[in-house]
Amino acid sequence: MEKLIINGGKRLEGIVEINGAKNAAVAILPAAVLINGKCTIENLPNISDIKLCCQILESIGAKIRYISPSSIEIDSTNINKTDISPEITRKFRASYYFIGSLLSRFHRAQVGSPGGCNLGTRPIDQHIKAFEALGAKVDCEGGLITADGRHMQGGHIYLDIVSVGATINAILAATLCEGVTEIENVAKEPHVVDVANFLNMMGANIRGAGTDLIKITGVKELKGGPSYAIVPDQIEAGTYMIAAAVTKGDITIKNCITKHLDPITAKLREMGVTVEENDDGDAIRVYCKTRTKKASVKTMPYPGFPTDMQPQFGVLLSLSEGTSYITEGIWDSRFQYTAELNKMGANINAEGKRAVFEGVDYLTGSQVYATDLRAGAALILAGLVAKGTTEVLGIEHVDRGYEHIEKKFQALGADIRRVSE
Repeated sequence: MEKLIINGGKRLEGIVEINGAKNAAVAILPAAVLINGKCTIENLPNISDIKLCCQILESIGAKIRYISPSSIEIDSTNINKTDISPEITRKFRASYYFIGSLLSRFHRAQVGSPGGCNLGTRPIDQHIKAFEALGAKVDCEGGLITADGRHMQGGHIYLDIVSVGATINAILAATLCEGVTEIENVAKEPHVVDVANFLNMMGANIRGAGTDLIKITGVKELKGGPSYAIVPDQIEAGTYMIAAAVTKGDITIKNCITKHLDPITAKLREMGVTVEENDDGDAIRVYCKTRTKKASVKTMPYPGFPTDMQPQFGVLLSLSEGTSYITEGIWDSRFQYTAELNKMGANINAEGKRAVFEGVDYLTGSQVYATDLRAGAALILAGLVAKGTTEVLGIEHVDRGYEHIEKKFQALGADIRRVSE
């Protein structure tokens, strides 16, 4: 078992480079199944979820050549299996994207139920609804999702709720379907647009990603194309923005898209944090010298405040003046981290989808456990600012979404190290 040991109280300053977006990469790798040929994908984050995606691709017959730690070539020409073991899929949520891609190209799929972070009830009913709207038959029994797409064709899909996963899976399933598919009430997140851009570069005909309506004209085959670079990770960038604010530091964040950070930037400025964007829109500087003001946050689908930034922001609110509030608009169990922050001296009362943060003067180091990916990032931030020593357990969750997080913080002046027990 590994853990992070943090001696807090250091002011962070310097430059940090952002990796490719985890949420885009874990969808684009399954999308490569649609290509009857080769593709090269660059700016991949070197994280455990990507390694699992590659493991699945190889298990079904794809060939992977590692060009660099952040770049791979995938040859999907000779994929010869359409079933994926639950032993792999239960390890991460995004494994469900292989259902859509296998259905689209091979008209059948048998995939183990997806795993991932425990954020409460996370059904895939909207994914199944999308597949069935295209003519597929789907059964869920014994921990397996079995889909028969022999009679699939383009159709109309209306998602009951805005879902990133269901939107992407619907795009994947429809890409090679004969006819035209229209998807309404779709998610607009940057990684949805990134998946569509990747598929279009490989020969797909997808229009409207990032808007209210996505229209897909099915093509017979994707043959591959030039190399494609994953979009920068807005959540990783946002995490380092909070790190600057919470440690009263000065951090310049490079290789980001500042437009994607607008909801985070707006809230930080409201709280008295200085945020400066460069003219090219690919770097942002965040610094803070005084205690931040109270705020109210409500997570919403993009372009609203991202749910994946909610725990990190909770750390900042814990140390801000006055009473602050967070309303969680996406997941049921996103406030599990608050009990761990309270161990460190925070004063948070969380109930249901709402939490009240009474600002405290300081946090104190403690042993805490990361229950999920973003909770882990939040606890690391808390450890960086706390008095004394903090031990963060459960960091395998953090490794699913952040590349070398302790090394990046060390470069910014943090006293943090990874140890094995």
